[in-house]
Amino acid sequence: MTQPPAVARAMATAASIPAEDLPRLRRRMRWVLFTVAALGSTGYIAAVTVGTLVAAELSGGAALGGLPTTLTTIGTAVAASLIALVMLRAGRRIGVLIGLAVGVLGGAVVFGSILAASIPLLLLGSAFTGFANAAGNLGRYIAADMATPDRRGSALGLVVWGTTIGAVIGPNLTAPAGDAAIALGLPELAGPYLLTVVFIGLAWLVSAILLRPEPYALADPSALPSATDAPQEAPALRAIVVRPSVAVALVSLVAAQVVMVLIMTMTPIHLTDHGHGLETVGFVLSAHTFGMFGLSPITGRLTDRFGGPPVIAAGLVGLAAAALLAALAPVDGGIPLTFALFLLGYGWNLCFVAASSMLSHGLALAERTRVQGIADTLTWGTAAFASLSSGLIVAAASYTVLGFVGLALTLIPAAFLAVQGGRLRPVAAA
Repeated sequence: MTQPPAVARAMATAASIPAEDLPRLRRRMRWVLFTVAALGSTGYIAAVTVGTLVAAELSGGAALGGLPTTLTTIGTAVAASLIALVMLRAGRRIGVLIGLAVGVLGGAVVFGSILAASIPLLLLGSAFTGFANAAGNLGRYIAADMATPDRRGSALGLVVWGTTIGAVIGPNLTAPAGDAAIALGLPELAGPYLLTVVFIGLAWLVSAILLRPEPYALADPSALPSATDAPQEAPALRAIVVRPSVAVALVSLVAAQVVMVLIMTMTPIHLTDHGHGLETVGFVLSAHTFGMFGLSPITGRLTDRFGGPPVIAAGLVGLAAAALLAALAPVDGGIPLTFALFLLGYGWNLCFVAASSMLSHGLALAERTRVQGIADTLTWGTAAFASLSSGLIVAAASYTVLGFVGLALTLIPAAFLAVQGGRLRPVAAA
């Protein structure tokens, strides 16, 4: 097929790299991507942690509190496809750099919105911050490109694991950053957005210096077309997404994201409404975050060992059990709900890593990049919808009903996986 400009250039670069240097370059690139994920997520999560508080303070009430997070999620969804298109034309490295640069700009715009007391600027900056999140998430696919089929899960899981650092450090740095802002004569809530600018800026700097050569040039040879291949017409995107492995991966990514966000969003309010303090809320969410990211290397190895479909099936079982436990957990104790939220996070992780790995199997580089951008757009777009729907369900019914809705939603990807199971066996064996 006719190759996109970035892939065509990468083929020429790949031919000039000595074969004995490839393992070292690929290993270094994976750790660079890990570092970028850690730095970028620290800045991104610091912004998300206080976004609700900034909106409430600027608007004088809680009504608009959820808008910054919603706009950040929408920004991530839009950016995923846009950055993927940039990668096809200019390369993976340039796409990452542009996404991170827009994220730095977003943090600066939100910082200015606090000084100017401007809600429109707050929302615009929040959307721009999502670009950094999209770039960091696409990094997991770059790592998978460079691995052989039997190691893609592990490579991808390593980059996802980097997000753990940001998830732990980001929220804990917001208070010291607020104190530093006050010492400088700035509003307290402006401090965390300085963290956003600094940490995403550091991620950009690391990428600019170390994310070379072009990651496409380090891709596993099975994804690179041969120079002797006759040009063919590129398949339509619709023809790619209906392939069994791609379809299962997309459905699993979206469904897992919806179930996870649906329950996670309303858990802090559920706890505080039943008399639990911020200590309990923090402990429960820490367990959830650890489940989401902390065990990613294990998930990657499981994916390499058993294939994507079985690991996705295990993730769906975990999500279903978590939703049921959340629905039935007694409100006078936080331990059952803590386990439910941990299980919710790890069920999501199993689906996320395994399904992401499947999007690198049986696809050429250009096809991968196109469908991976669409996958993340769908995943984060539905996350915004789930976040908004969560509150509506609890307001109309209860948190218990929300849990049962999450349980019911896991049946959709489970049924789809069961129907496609026979057609997926060759992919898992590969």
